Amino acid sequence: MRHPKIKTLLPGPKASRLIDEDKAFISPSYTRAYPLVVDNAKGVWIQDVDGNEFLDFTAGIAVCSTGHCHPEVVQAIKEQSDNLLHMAGADFYYVPQISLAKKLSSLFPDGTNHKVYFGSTGSEAVEAAFKLARRHTKRELNIAFFGSFHGRTMGALSLTASKTIQKKLYNPLVPGITHIPYGYCYRCPYDHCYPQCGVECTHWIEDTLFRTTMPPEEVAAIFVEPIQGEGGCIVPPPEFHRALSNIAEKYGILLIADEVQSGMGRTGKMFAMEHFGVVPDIVTLAKGIASGLPLGAMIARAEIMDWEAGSHSSTFGGNPVSCQAALMTIQLLEEGLMANANVQGQRLLKGLQELQGVYECMGDVRGKGLMIGVEFVKDRKTKERATEWRDEIIKNAFQKGLLLLGCGENSIRFSPPLTVTSDEVDVCVSILDEAIKKVAG
Repeated sequence: MRHPKIKTLLPGPKASRLIDEDKAFISPSYTRAYPLVVDNAKGVWIQDVDGNEFLDFTAGIAVCSTGHCHPEVVQAIKEQSDNLLHMAGADFYYVPQISLAKKLSSLFPDGTNHKVYFGSTGSEAVEAAFKLARRHTKRELNIAFFGSFHGRTMGALSLTASKTIQKKLYNPLVPGITHIPYGYCYRCPYDHCYPQCGVECTHWIEDTLFRTTMPPEEVAAIFVEPIQGEGGCIVPPPEFHRALSNIAEKYGILLIADEVQSGMGRTGKMFAMEHFGVVPDIVTLAKGIASGLPLGAMIARAEIMDWEAGSHSSTFGGNPVSCQAALMTIQLLEEGLMANANVQGQRLLKGLQELQGVYECMGDVRGKGLMIGVEFVKDRKTKERATEWRDEIIKNAFQKGLLLLGCGENSIRFSPPLTVTSDEVDVCVSILDEAIKKVAG
């Protein structure tokens, strides 16, 4: 069983020098949870510039779905790089972009034809969906959710409602967006209990919102994450997305699923919405789609993607090297990595739940596949958020060689590469146990 190897104080001497250089030349807007300076990576293991070895349960924020530098993905990248690096898919045709669009369309369980718009990031995919929804419906209003994260460009940021720092000094943003409570049962904004509540958070849309301030016939789309990622790795009740789908269909509103973090096999299914039995009108993808190369996709039913030439475009979207990496990524997901996400996700969830039985500060453990969150509290009855404890636990884990990231105000997310093994899951749980004990033992 392989374990992390920490040979120096963290950060080490080389890392410290590079961090000083970074401060001199890199934008201070970046958020760095701890002083990790990466040199190389393979699978779920990271080596820093001082030779320290870490177990990576972040996957580069859920990006390296097939693990760092998967040999088959690297080979696909090399072969495509020898053939064609760039030709602007917005202006010309080439095989990798066409092949990937065809493959993505085939992944939808309803069997209907879908068309794909390619960008380079998740924010670009969301911006494209935002624009297409307005153009297709000829409506100006949109619904999004508190706790949501859709990106940081102005349109995507307008839909986001995760942290105030993300919007501070950027107002006014795009108008016409109303945020409403998500299906966050652990902290129900209506102070109800599931399932006795009847999923009140969805009924409120028709019973209150549409009766008082938002005419439903003027709403273009509902933007929703199947599982909120940045907002705290929150899994809504099983009926939540079906209820939203029914409301959208009733009023001619588009249902747009932001699968940037939850998609591409992370939850044990290709799309997280499959867990809820819902096929959205539009899906946005990025992060894990190309195993580390920049690529975003907005996928819509063919009849919805009716905008004309010149309506929207991207110079680097659908880059042939990224497309080839994505095709190999999907092949690996289908050949076993999605199944592994299911198996190892259940093992990780069980291990975390066992720790929850020991530590009072682990208020809630939730997730699907390898998209799992733990919410830390100071008291389980009051659910007072233990943000400082959460931050300290992440730092303690780093010092012991385990890479984790926070989400929401007081949660830790677990999003390792989908190649993770049972042994590596057990090492993660063991190190987390030590990290928590140091703070709240």
